[in-house]
Amino acid sequence: MRDSVTESTHETEPSHEPDPSLETLLHARGHRVTDARRAVWLALHEADGTHLSVDELTERIAVRTERIDRASVYRTLSLLEELGLVRATQLSTTDPVRWERAHPDEHFHLQCTGCGQVEHHEGDLVARILEHLDVGHGFAVHAVDLTVTGVCAQCRANV
Repeated sequence: MRDSVTESTHETEPSHEPDPSLETLLHARGHRVTDARRAVWLALHEADGTHLSVDELTERIAVRTERIDRASVYRTLSLLEELGLVRATQLSTTDPVRWERAHPDEHFHLQCTGCGQVEHHEGDLVARILEHLDVGHGFAVHAVDLTVTGVCAQCRANV
């Protein structure tokens, strides 16, 4: 199974500067901007939709020669998740938790069981599920994390 995870909808090339909203959001909620928070945010930003484990994040940060330990990465991810800036996803029971910058619930994951590729897909499926749960069951959904497993077009062509 391949470790690479890609996103199918790239809007722009990643810049090497963190999103200024990180600093704004941290300050607005009384949090300091630390080297660890900046490094984790930048690594996720540069991943451009790739889902990274804590180990992968720590390795990417280490390449920059920044001395950020795993504990700091975990603490930073916890805070950024609390602020709604990142999302944790466990794509399978054998895969480690993977992190990405937050995206709307309307985006869901398509995971190929052949090559391991993961793509984001955007459509009206999640909206229809939410409406069905609300209208049909009176259930108010707080969050959706949907992963659909199957075989991608490339793997299907190789069979």
